[in-house]
Amino acid sequence: MRCMGVLRAVVTGASSGIGEATVRALRAAGWDVVGVARREERLRALAEDTGASVFVADLTRQRDVDALRDHLAAAGPIHALVNNAGGAKGLDSVEESSIDDWAWMLEVNVLALKRVTSALLPLLRRGAVERGVADIVNVTSIAGHVAYVGGGGYNAAKFAAHALTEVLRLELNGEPLRVIEVAPGMVKTDEFALVRFGGDRARADAVYDDVPEPLVAEDVAAVIADAVLKPRHVDLDLIVVKPVAQSAPHRLAKGPLTVREPGDGGVR
Repeated sequence: MRCMGVLRAVVTGASSGIGEATVRALRAAGWDVVGVARREERLRALAEDTGASVFVADLTRQRDVDALRDHLAAAGPIHALVNNAGGAKGLDSVEESSIDDWAWMLEVNVLALKRVTSALLPLLRRGAVERGVADIVNVTSIAGHVAYVGGGGYNAAKFAAHALTEVLRLELNGEPLRVIEVAPGMVKTDEFALVRFGGDRARADAVYDDVPEPLVAEDVAAVIADAVLKPRHVDLDLIVVKPVAQSAPHRLAKGPLTVREPGDGGVR
């Protein structure tokens, strides 16, 4: 049986940034979307603006994840899960960084991803029966592929999220379930750097100073929407998306991008 009706997606971390933009992108594509996050006021505003459904949950608490599962199950299957919730704290060395920051990063970037995926896989399998395929999209980071100075805790968390994604794809082989990893580079959002630097707005803004056209949340959301809208036999396992100005986590061009003159082949 193939579903001819409206498809349903669940997006975590939906109250801001990439998650909010993904809700908007999937709604624009005609999907029913359930946005999940901790901040009820922001979710309600998103619901009013887009027509999405929302569910307030702290995904670091198993009881909230169980409640989300039960809420979703009452309305039927889901056809895509976008595990976007996550974040970074601090930019200190491994030696000097806060163990509490590391624990928080592992909890929100890895354990919450595992909790939600385990809880919702039965609903995704039901969605796959209807649609012919269902999608698990894990939003990680290039920090999960390339280490950089000061990134210890965030690198560790995102490398773990990448590994979880790779293992999950192996474990689900043979089922009509696509496991997609989207690994963004620099994305200028209202909150990512602000959270990383403990609310220090000047330090957060400085991250993007003079960087020509960093990505914005809508860029990543468009990539996510494209991946889940592919024909059911097409699986985009890993999508790395960066601004043109960024060649690696630690290497950013500053100022306008310009074509080099012949013979000017040195590294700048």
